[in-house]
Amino acid sequence: MRLIVSIALGWLPLLLLGSIPLAPVCLAAPADFGWPLQPRPAVVRVFDKPERNWLPGHRGVDLAGSPGQSVLAAGGGTVAFAGTIAGKPVLSIDHPGGLRTTYEPVTPSIPVGRTVNRGTAIGTLDSGHNGCPVSACLHWGLRRGRNYLNPLGLIHQMPVRLKPLSPH
Repeated sequence: MRLIVSIALGWLPLLLLGSIPLAPVCLAAPADFGWPLQPRPAVVRVFDKPERNWLPGHRGVDLAGSPGQSVLAAGGGTVAFAGTIAGKPVLSIDHPGGLRTTYEPVTPSIPVGRTVNRGTAIGTLDSGHNGCPVSACLHWGLRRGRNYLNPLGLIHQMPVRLKPLSPH
């Protein structure tokens, strides 16, 4: 089987030996997404998907920021939710391909139903995120349907890793 991977400078063919079923790695067109905080934030807590959705884990990443900092739409889409969940201000954006990004704690500055582009200011970062080692952290999440995904997979800089669908 031959897999072609597009890179910035051209095409890189990879020859995969044997017939190993591969998990899909394409979350969306990576060029369509960027960091929700500027300048590029430090990741202070990584994605830790639980084995089952109801088990403990970390269903997103925490990005270091500062209280009142502008939070940006990571990609184009439609604001699906802007309100409070469990006492925390949250904003969610639905993107093409069935993706939904979530941002908390964020005081929204735009209403539900508004179409946004990558980089559109969507609200301001609040302090008080549990476990945050700095003055404020943005918890940035990503889902496709009920499946939690690592939002860093939307960013160019994350390396692509091909993994088997099942262990051998």
